[in-house]
Amino acid sequence: MTFNNPVLLAIGLVVALALGWAALQAARRRAAALRAAGIATAAPRRGRLSGIWFTVAGVAVLAVAIAGPSVSVPVSHARGTVIVAIDVSGSMTATDVQPNRLSAAKKAAQAFINAQPPSVDIGVVAFEQGGLEAAVPTADHAAVAAAVGRLSPGGGTSLGAAILAALSAITHRTVTISPNVTQVPSIGFWPSATVVLFSDGQDGGAGASSGTPATGAAPTDTAAAIAQQAGVHVDTVGVGTTAGTTVDVEGYHLFTGLDESTLKSIAQTTGGSYHPASNASQLDGIASSINLRLTVTNQPYPLAGAFIALALVLLAAGALLSVLRTGRVI
Repeated sequence: MTFNNPVLLAIGLVVALALGWAALQAARRRAAALRAAGIATAAPRRGRLSGIWFTVAGVAVLAVAIAGPSVSVPVSHARGTVIVAIDVSGSMTATDVQPNRLSAAKKAAQAFINAQPPSVDIGVVAFEQGGLEAAVPTADHAAVAAAVGRLSPGGGTSLGAAILAALSAITHRTVTISPNVTQVPSIGFWPSATVVLFSDGQDGGAGASSGTPATGAAPTDTAAAIAQQAGVHVDTVGVGTTAGTTVDVEGYHLFTGLDESTLKSIAQTTGGSYHPASNASQLDGIASSINLRLTVTNQPYPLAGAFIALALVLLAAGALLSVLRTGRVI
């Protein structure tokens, strides 16, 4: 238990002790006066001063109340930072998920954003061949949902660059991977941060199951390892079907299908989870299937009200006993 004003507590307790001492002295003087007058008195009964003792106890408890007592109570709630990373590459125009992958992913992302409590700051990263931060983490969820609605397709995909851009948004500093890196760089520890990545898994970066990364692309497995070391979970949402379909990119007909292995590898590395979404109905349920981690914080719980109530009960009891025994309140 802590007190907002220990000085008031000390003063109040001194007053209560003074009242108790004064009551004892008054009782002794009364007994001495009766003896001096030759009036025989029986040994003082404990109940004679019970009203006074209840009053003194009430004053002491009231002193505790005015000092502002409180206790720390652990409270768990969803709190922290969530980065919604959405693949806007050309393959997301595929129509194996109606009306197309990107439109369905945007709708699911907006539903996810709207389902989050105000205590969660949400940012957006739109990624293609590189990462583009579209909205920094904010508590204005309406603005974030609007930013998602403005996304449009174009370019290739680098899941590694998307993860790095998300980590940059979380840490508020640029996170990069140096060429020929031999160990995972440390960016601090961010256990209350989560990345929710919507993609078809078509990766231009070097992932767990891919080969050499495209020029300028960040190695996906290294980016995932950085997130894992920082305590950031990456939940991946696979948008599309493994059967795939063809898309028109700059006059070329290209086949594109959902690459679940890469998305599962990212989620497994970072301690997140993979959510398949091969149709619009599955995407609509993503908001309820992704569970953010609960953050436990100690919050002060004021106890002044309880102590005031107890003090009133003691003071009332003291007054009642005094009236019954002496006919006087004081």
